[in-house]
Amino acid sequence: MTTDNTQATPMIRVRSDGAVDEETLAYARTKIDAVVSRPGLPAVTGEVRIVRAATHHADRPWSATADLYVGGHQVVAVAEDASGTEVVDRLQDRLRRQTDKAAQAWENGHRTTAPPWRGGSRQSRPATESGSAEEDSRTA
Repeated sequence: MTTDNTQATPMIRVRSDGAVDEETLAYARTKIDAVVSRPGLPAVTGEVRIVRAATHHADRPWSATADLYVGGHQVVAVAEDASGTEVVDRLQDRLRRQTDKAAQAWENGHRTTAPPWRGGSRQSRPATESGSAEEDSRTA
């Protein structure tokens, strides 16, 4: 059974698959909201999916996947664990680290640029050292 639950934050969709109880979903909403609603974080959109496997013999039947966009940077975090609260806690830790990195890159304006053969701008070459053959040929 798949449920679609959008009560966490307006831009984050929380979905569940399998026998995920309402307590785990509420706990997940609280933890995810704590990560994405921090001050100074750019706009965050995306989806979090919590799955409980139907097999009872699995070591880690709970898994969670987050696919978020933080200020235009994609953040993906995956966690597996033995219980619902443990998998949410593990996902929260991973999301916090990844969103911090994405927010840092967003603040610094780091953008990936296409390589020159794909139409990107060429980086300026470092200045030649004094006494190099190029400089000697120009002065001669």
